[in-house]
Amino acid sequence: MNDIVNFLFEVGILKKTPRSGYQFLGTGSESVADHSFRVAIIAYLLAKNEPEADLQKAVLMGLFHDFHEARTGDHNYVNKRYVTVHEDKAVNDLVQKVSVGGEIEALIHEFNARQSIEARLVQDADQLDFILELKRQQDVGNSSANEWLKYSVKRLSTDFAKSLAHEILKTDSSDWWFAKKEELWVNG
Repeated sequence: MNDIVNFLFEVGILKKTPRSGYQFLGTGSESVADHSFRVAIIAYLLAKNEPEADLQKAVLMGLFHDFHEARTGDHNYVNKRYVTVHEDKAVNDLVQKVSVGGEIEALIHEFNARQSIEARLVQDADQLDFILELKRQQDVGNSSANEWLKYSVKRLSTDFAKSLAHEILKTDSSDWWFAKKEELWVNG
């Protein structure tokens, strides 16, 4: 039991681990856990639209894909040019004492190999989460976000993810709550 509790405390660190790319964007912030949560939801939606995909595998892969960052921190594209991160070792050390550790390791390895349909869907989910956040940053006035969006969209591989990205880019990030209806704003 103690090993499970320690594992849960450690993955809880992801709630406090910042995603590092935002320091270059200049606005926005989120934790690795924030990111992984929405990646798992996006992976679910992508897998539901791909008949050959294993839905459970895609969702779990989305949840677990950045587990190593509990030990390594998040390294952005600039960091990765100078720092060698031992993701496999970090994941192995993190999960070795829990009975499901082998399953978690296998899912993360599959994600990184990018060969299976589930891995490709989760890679796209990873990018779509970033695209959503970049679009939000663009909508609140960050002009650099537009440039970043172009490259993130190019990383997508599945047709459904590309279609979602197209829709994201033409949707104002506040439309879901701010329908620009005068009645709401005048009468509350």
